Amino acid sequence: MATHLDLEEQEQLDQFKHFWNQWGTPITTVLVVVLGGFAAWNGWQLWQQRQATQAAALADAVTVAVQSQDQGRVALAFEELKKEYGATVQASQAALQVAKAAQDAGKTDAAKAALQWAADHVEDAGYRSTAKLRLAALHIQAQELDAAAALLQGDFAPEFKALAQDRLGDVLQLQGKTQEAIAAYQQAWHQLDERLEYRALVAYKLNALGIATTATTATTAPTTESAS
Repeated sequence: MATHLDLEEQEQLDQFKHFWNQWGTPITTVLVVVLGGFAAWNGWQLWQQRQATQAAALADAVTVAVQSQDQGRVALAFEELKKEYGATVQASQAALQVAKAAQDAGKTDAAKAALQWAADHVEDAGYRSTAKLRLAALHIQAQELDAAAALLQGDFAPEFKALAQDRLGDVLQLQGKTQEAIAAYQQAWHQLDERLEYRALVAYKLNALGIATTATTATTAPTTESAS
């Protein structure tokens, strides 16, 4: 019986060797890829966590500098954050914070620079759109209407498109381009949720330009002659 079992084990061993000779290399390759990918994923996760932690520390330094109203320290901390962790959410938030601090301090050029950096480099579409809208507002205040229009005609996250069109309408109005302004306001009006109070403001602008707005459409209001 013992000899029979030994022979059976030997046969199983031979079968395993045959199987391994045929499939061993492919199986090993797959395992290496899978395990290597798992290790890489873990490494990537750890790297991201470390990046976020270090970026948060620098972002805190920016916040402290802003609170101290020391524009020199603000600039230094923000530059370091941009240089080392420019792709992080913390850098996006810091850019908006720095811009507001600079604007409050009357340093419009510094505010524009921070917002322009965010508009050009921030990966998050929401933060990028916010930066572009705020930068456009500064351009409008400075009567830099062409720059504002170019910015507002760019790409925006879906939830910001209506606001961008509304501001574009304002710019076009200031440029004396009434028909183009109407088109921009109409786009804004159609894109805004009818439950939003802001939509009424856009409707007011359209009505002031002779455009009637209803629950579903915004069209040219009839003249006295056509109405009769």
